[in-house]
Parts: sequence; structure tokens; C-alpha cells
Amino acid sequence: MNKFRTLTPDQLEDNVFRLISKDWMLITAQRKDGTANTMTASWGSLGVNWGMPVATVYIRHSRYTLPFVDEAEGFSLCVFGEEYRPQLAYCGKVSGRDEDKIAKCGFTLAREDRIPYFEEARLVFLCRKVYAQDMPADCFVDKGILDQWYKEGDHHRMVLGEITKVLAR
Repeated sequence: MNKFRTLTPDQLEDNVFRLISKDWMLITAQRKDGTANTMTASWGSLGVNWGMPVATVYIRHSRYTLPFVDEAEGFSLCVFGEEYRPQLAYCGKVSGRDEDKIAKCGFTLAREDRIPYFEEARLVFLCRKVYAQDMPADCFVDKGILDQWYKEGDHHRMVLGEITKVLAR
């Protein structure tokens, strides 16, 4: 397996819009007992808040990964090469409640500062959780978003993490 090199967030050369919406990513966190779970995401953002580089992720309350992120001090965002598209699709469809999808995908779980990530990723953002807030219906200015994305009422929690390290191949 290729070794990672460490980057600062401002050294990132990838297009962040492509990383999140087209390449997808796995959001991964672990509970205090050391168990980890992951989910595929294609929504999020990378930027600067409060003078620090941050990643923002959105996780629905129904997702099994949310309690892991809630309990953890941090989380990772892992971006993979196109050859891993089937595993990413699988991690977006199957719940960790039902099976060990990390093992089923054949991913190698590594940890740094108690934040789990995957050795197979081509790019890893290690994040220290700094803010979390639910996204209630009454805060949406554009009510059409509610009609399009929240018909079932399963709203997201927005979680911001300070990007403490970027690992790249």
C-alpha cells in the first residue's frame, strides 16, 4: 500500500466541488468503545470558518452513522479512486445496523488521534468536531428545498469539523 503524505488544507489541489459531489466520500467516526461506522456522502463543504479550515457534513437523523459522529471527538472524510465506486455505492445503501459493511468492502481501518479512516483512500481529511446543529424546517428560507429533499421530515444535522490534517497519496 502506498504511504500517505501530509498536506496542509491550503496545499490541496483538488476541485472541492468534484471531490464532494462527483467523487463522493465516506464519513467515518467511532464510538468511545472503539467501534466505527461509515456512510457515503455527496453533500458537504470545505472552507474556512472562525479562522480555521473546516469541513461541513450533513447527516440525516435516520442514519446509523449519526450517533457515532455525535459521540466522537472527530471524524474523517475519505475520498477514493474510481475503482472503489462499487464499495462507496454499497456503503451508501447498506446500514451498519445490519452488517459490518466496512469488513464486507474489504477496507482497512486505520486510526490517528482516535479518528478512524481507510488506508485505501486517496485523500483523507481528519477533522476535530467543533460545531453541530440540527436543520429544522422553520429555518429554511427557500421552502422548495423542504418539498424536494425533506418530504419525509428526515432532516439533517450539520456538523463542522476543523481540518487538523490532510493525508494524500
